[in-house]
Amino acid sequence: MIISLPGLAQVATPQSAPTSAPTSTGTNPSGTQSGTPRSQSGAQGNQPANQPANSNQQSNTPKSNDPQSNEKGKAAANNDPNAPQEGADQTKINTSTTGTLSPAEQEKLALRQKIYGYSIFADKQFNPIPDLQIATPTNYVVGPGDELNIFIYNYAEASYKTKVSRDGFITIERLGNIFVSGRTIEEVRKILIDKFSKFTPGLIGANGETARTKLMVTLGEIRNVKVFVTGEVINPGTYEITSLASAFNALYQAGGPNEIGSFRDVRVVRAGKVVSHMDIYDYLVNGKIDGDIRVQDNDNIVVGYYQKRVEVTGMVKRPGIYELKPEEKLTDVIKYAGGFNDNAYKARVKIERITSKERKIVDVPEENYSSAEVVTGDLINVETILDRVENIVTIEGAVMRQGNYSLDNSGTLKKLIENAQGLREDAFTGRISVLRTRTDLTIESIQLNLADVLNNSVPDLVLTRLDQVVIPSKFDMAQSAIVTVEGEVNNPKFGENDGKYPYVANMTLEDVLVKAGGFRESAFTTEVEVIRRKRNSIPGAANAQIAETFKFNVNRDLSIGNTESNFVLLPFDQVIVRKSPNYVEQQSVYLEGEILVPGSYTIINKNDKISDIIKRSGGLTELAYPEGATLLRRTFVKNITAPTNFLEEAATQESIKEGTITGDLPNVKEESIGIKLISILKNPGSFEDLVVQEGDIIRIPKRLETVQVTGEVLYPTTVKYGRGLSFADYISHSGGFTTKSLRKSSYIKYPNGSVDRTRKFMFFNVYPKVEPGSEIFVPVRGTPTLTPQQAIQTTIGVLSSVMTLVVTILAFRTLK
Repeated sequence: MIISLPGLAQVATPQSAPTSAPTSTGTNPSGTQSGTPRSQSGAQGNQPANQPANSNQQSNTPKSNDPQSNEKGKAAANNDPNAPQEGADQTKINTSTTGTLSPAEQEKLALRQKIYGYSIFADKQFNPIPDLQIATPTNYVVGPGDELNIFIYNYAEASYKTKVSRDGFITIERLGNIFVSGRTIEEVRKILIDKFSKFTPGLIGANGETARTKLMVTLGEIRNVKVFVTGEVINPGTYEITSLASAFNALYQAGGPNEIGSFRDVRVVRAGKVVSHMDIYDYLVNGKIDGDIRVQDNDNIVVGYYQKRVEVTGMVKRPGIYELKPEEKLTDVIKYAGGFNDNAYKARVKIERITSKERKIVDVPEENYSSAEVVTGDLINVETILDRVENIVTIEGAVMRQGNYSLDNSGTLKKLIENAQGLREDAFTGRISVLRTRTDLTIESIQLNLADVLNNSVPDLVLTRLDQVVIPSKFDMAQSAIVTVEGEVNNPKFGENDGKYPYVANMTLEDVLVKAGGFRESAFTTEVEVIRRKRNSIPGAANAQIAETFKFNVNRDLSIGNTESNFVLLPFDQVIVRKSPNYVEQQSVYLEGEILVPGSYTIINKNDKISDIIKRSGGLTELAYPEGATLLRRTFVKNITAPTNFLEEAATQESIKEGTITGDLPNVKEESIGIKLISILKNPGSFEDLVVQEGDIIRIPKRLETVQVTGEVLYPTTVKYGRGLSFADYISHSGGFTTKSLRKSSYIKYPNGSVDRTRKFMFFNVYPKVEPGSEIFVPVRGTPTLTPQQAIQTTIGVLSSVMTLVVTILAFRTLK
């Protein structure tokens, strides 16, 4: 039997109900409203109590009997943007607004989230409302408002569509009124077969043959039923839901049990009698609920208080709060929690129990889990296993496979070495160590001659837990020999080995130069030195020779003359390739600013001066201000105390050479040198004409027409330069000195970087001359100045003290 009805058939407008029930809202699978509990205000359940109901929410008007008006109402509900979502927490506690909750409400919400089973009612993605496009259940109980479709087919054909009246009757032509309310679909079908068989041939079989005419009853539009959800639920109230829905669906509409509600015994009360008990854990654990029956009009789903509830923490798959039936034990709690984690300590579980006076700890061993009683309020903690291995031995050093091994399979020293796939070729078997941990946790060292053990000359050593066998390597007991190459070589691994190469037997000078990448262009190949330690010097002699030097003339192809070829190096020899004395790389200086051709210029002669570089650039432009010219000199300063990073040092020196240094570098010294460019250009080669260096930057600014006044003046500002204006005039243009100005220490900084200070002549301040682009700075006094009144009072006090002292002296003289 197939149901054929609109997708929104379960949507219904709310009916009147007792005003004492709080408000709530349910939804159908498509997200539209399917159930609305009643309240005095008529607002939907998810509307906060302190806010007005939204204008789009449905009012509590009676359900219309007009199908068209019902469909319009359903469509409006389907398109309502304010329609609540299924499973939402309809109280003031809402997870989307936890930031606005009071501490008590936040605590209540946190408790609910820990309760096992609460999340399934709060999950908006979970939707237990039944789909209406299903086959008509044969045990469906027909009631007022249901629409029945009757089909007669095969030998005779006919179809009827009728609706169950409020009195429980259906009306069919030629049959009259037939009472069907309270009967199942199968019972209705049998009644109709009996009624139709009087004038429809073949509905009842005869002479052992089956009926040739078939009759089928299906549901059309399904009625809504009104159910009550009361007790300890999130949103108790009255709900209208489809008659296909079950008690669990109604409970879901109400938000499920609250923080003190029971998940294990949900009762369905019908006509004053309990007709079913639901255990929600049965659905959560096994995916079914035996007591989940289909609801009928005026059914009451009652959720009581929990009787026994415990909390599980620690190393379980699903920590949380679990409700238990009276007969359930500790093993049932662990099952509900998903069982132990992989790292759980399963041998014993600790239970913190609340007694009538205080708390106490109960330790339950693993063998008693199935019989251990738990009481309400218990806190069950599952700890993690110890970070230790009960049967471990370790072998290190010159073996094929170092690591940890099982003492069960490696009980002796020889067996352990065998499991480690034997010794390496470099193993030193003369003396090995076995570090043993005693019972008092102190460490003792057992020294053995491994060769005697392997030859069975001495008994094999029996190992114990935590033994650590160390087999040294011959290489670890010998100093690593190296050969060092320094100077002008193309060391491709300079940053990795700092010019140090492992020594191998019969290594020649040509071999190590190849490893170093050959010579640089700047190398002085005619005198390549090899410095060798003197191993047989006279001890105690003041002039004892500690090193000897060998010099070679090496060609660019790294070949040496026949007499010196194949010079064999010894360990720790030092090869030095010096820089050629007549090799100089190109060096550049930079011109910036008002130059005819600014840019980089190469130093041709070692004694090139500023005038030579400017002459090669074409001279100054008409807007140039030579008085403000500066020379910026950057030099690399090697930090002796810090470890040398040759790659960074080389990169910094290259940046200085190319003039590309940006920012502050710790090993770069920057100096701004004030130069007198006018004197330099008038008298090239004079004392003022400095010799340029690599990386120098000569900056010639544009003609400057302002003077900046800063420091302790009334109005620090920039003043237009005026020929003939003095230092004091510019101070006046800035509002003058303040009471805190230290006038005698005022100074001026000129555009070329030089500084001139104020001088004192008798009682007068002689201020320096002002040039265009200068910066005047007036410092502040170190201590606050006295007001005129304070100065007069101080002077009077000093004079009074002096007069008192004079009078006292005169009095003593008179007495004498």
